[in-house]
Amino acid sequence: MFLVVFRNRKRADMDAAAYADDAARMAQMAAAQPGYRSFKSYTADDGEVIALSEWDSEEAARAWGRQAEHLQVQGRGRRDYYDSYTLFACADPRVHRFDHKDIS
Repeated sequence: MFLVVFRNRKRADMDAAAYADDAARMAQMAAAQPGYRSFKSYTADDGEVIALSEWDSEEAARAWGRQAEHLQVQGRGRRDYYDSYTLFACADPRVHRFDHKDIS
């Protein structure tokens, strides 16, 4: 598994409708990419967003990052949507799982 964490803050003056349209399109396209596993996004009370995507491999995640329409939207994001962001990517993250139903 390859994990990508996208931590960001949106600009106060961004076009929220345009962002929502782009985000929906990117979610749809990412889900169709080879190696895609999942995507979830969480917004904190202070407006910071943490978006998590899981991929089968680093190669799959990087291929998504190089997809032409995705590159265009990334540029629009830097220009029009984001005040700041940090992207974290890691291969083979250490995973610990707990599920209460597994307790006997």
